[in-house]
Amino acid sequence: MQLQGEVIEIIYKNDLNSYCIAIFKIDKEKNENDEIKTLEEETTIVGYLPFINVGDTLKIVGKIVEHPEYGKQVKVDTFEKMMPQTTKALERYLANCGIKGIGPATASKIVDTFGEDTLNVFKFEPIKLAQIKGITKDRAIEIANTFIENWEVWQLVGFLDKFGIGPQSAEKIYKTLGVNAIDEIEANPYILIDLVNKVNFEQIDKMALGLGIEHNNQKRIRSGIKHALILMTYNGHCCTRYENLVDFVVKLLGVTGNDVEETIINMKAKEDIVIEERNDEEWVYLYSFYKAEENVARRLIDLDTYKNIKKIDRFEKELKLFEEKSSIDLSEKQKESIEAINENNVCIITGGPGTGKTTIIKTIIDIFKHNEMKPVLCAPTGRAAKKMTETTGEEAKTLHRLLEIGKFSDEDQGINTDISVAPIDGDIVIVDEMSMVDIFLMNYLCKALYKGTKLVLVGDIDQLPSVGPGNVLKDIIESEKITTITLNKIFRQAAKSKIIVNAHRVNEGIGFITKEEIQDMKNENLEDNLEENAQDKKIDGQKEFLEDFFFVDEKNKEKILYNIITLSGERLKKYGDYDFFKNIQIITPTKKGELGTKELNKILQQAVNPSSDTKKERKFGDSTFREGDRIMQIKNNYDIYWEKKAPTFESGSGVFNGEFGTICIIDEFNKQIKIKFDDEKEVWYQFNELEQIEHAYAITVHKAQRKRV
Repeated sequence: MQLQGEVIEIIYKNDLNSYCIAIFKIDKEKNENDEIKTLEEETTIVGYLPFINVGDTLKIVGKIVEHPEYGKQVKVDTFEKMMPQTTKALERYLANCGIKGIGPATASKIVDTFGEDTLNVFKFEPIKLAQIKGITKDRAIEIANTFIENWEVWQLVGFLDKFGIGPQSAEKIYKTLGVNAIDEIEANPYILIDLVNKVNFEQIDKMALGLGIEHNNQKRIRSGIKHALILMTYNGHCCTRYENLVDFVVKLLGVTGNDVEETIINMKAKEDIVIEERNDEEWVYLYSFYKAEENVARRLIDLDTYKNIKKIDRFEKELKLFEEKSSIDLSEKQKESIEAINENNVCIITGGPGTGKTTIIKTIIDIFKHNEMKPVLCAPTGRAAKKMTETTGEEAKTLHRLLEIGKFSDEDQGINTDISVAPIDGDIVIVDEMSMVDIFLMNYLCKALYKGTKLVLVGDIDQLPSVGPGNVLKDIIESEKITTITLNKIFRQAAKSKIIVNAHRVNEGIGFITKEEIQDMKNENLEDNLEENAQDKKIDGQKEFLEDFFFVDEKNKEKILYNIITLSGERLKKYGDYDFFKNIQIITPTKKGELGTKELNKILQQAVNPSSDTKKERKFGDSTFREGDRIMQIKNNYDIYWEKKAPTFESGSGVFNGEFGTICIIDEFNKQIKIKFDDEKEVWYQFNELEQIEHAYAITVHKAQRKRV
């Protein structure tokens, strides 16, 4: 539906993303259809509305939505800002538009003086504004110029809508291109590919061709190449084969291979892209992706080849002291790993679950602290950092927080290789869950390390790779340039877990362990099949497997759903005191369908956190958030304030994509909810910020890699 009217009050506006809630007075004379008649003369509009002020006249496109508390609202998809239609509207606009030198009193004087001719005075005879007391001739020109600049901005949102680009991106484009944004885009619509993430290339291309740009225009082909390379990064890749890129762009644009290859040469000369030859094949990178990879490789080699100034002498004695103090007998492989860390500035420890990685980390921390050196622990996510803290007894931070990475939008994909980071004050830096670290986060980490600092990368290369571009841990290992210790023996205590045993069997291409195999292992003496374990001297020789793994072979959707609900409820109680909110996570391959996250979250919410008189709720879009709900942050928010109350008070800013938490309080009076995240930080969200979270009773496999359940 389309509406025209005036903004008479702004209830809320987020200065960071321009999300706005406003009261809109509908011009009934210009909106005559049955749908609009269902609205009052004044209605609430919500959406991303950059550049708007009280008094603005808007033509909006949107849809009527029913809010459970506030009734009918109009959710704005896009809008066009128009010149105020009445002198009263113009006065309200001038009083609130933010032009320096014009407040409510001056706005009233201007409109009283010039009446319906006010707009013409601003546009064509600005010197007349000096008739108003307090406005000099020079100031009159400045005021008029600002007014005209604002007019240019007004047109931008409506113009960008033709390209399928919403108001949320308009502000960024304006800040980049300035008041001549429309002229620049009309001259080269493909510039939008450089400015906006995940644009509709086909729509931009169609518009550009309609404006007269030829099919084989180099600007068009350049944008098609960049679009292809960006699409590749969404699948986690940093580069693609030269011939694959050419074939894709030829089909995308309907041009010749020669046209594409000629443009690739020009892009290479301008450093838009980099072509690297490896094993008689050419690989094409976007420049920023190549620089990130190059920086990581160079800095790792520089770190590793630097003088080993943190090496501890008489290390064997230190290991022996640790074993005596902790009553732990380290395995030979663990000793080899710990000694490798001492002998090298950069070292990788990799292995599956139950292979002793945590004990190695704890040993290194203890030895280096005993020698008055400072260890720094970190991980890619809040969940992983919290787990690291719990298992080692030392504080671990997320990489974002450790590096104090400033704001960069999700639309930038974090590909700014020049972003500033905080240097790391530590003698040895240990990064856990390295498989989740993408190439850009690794680049920022390497930038923050002083030469001489030891770096230990710990992870499992058989885990899913990072969500972002690059398979960093696997690639570094395969380069064979960095000392790597692979742990491949399961310790006895870990081997009592069928989860761990089955994880290793799957990696080896073997099916789940059977009851018959378990009995055979018992008969053959389990201890002969497993690495001697010294992590827990209290083992009584028991060879029974823990009842921690069950495989339910079921194909009927209704029965699968029944199993999910009942297992989430009481069925697992007899195997352990499993609490859904602490111990259970549902993982599914897809978002859609009967067994996708959207449907499962609704069903599970009702099953494990049903509505009641004691729990407040808040509806947002298709979701109903309830006190006690498990949620997940789904976008980076670098500015939101948080506090931690224990063990000591701490505060800061930033919640990142993939962090999990629980809704504690829904405060209707102040229109906000309180969420406590798994790393203990407490955050207040305004109701209009709930788009940043979603229910997490069930999550996709893709999201699960962030959580590492």
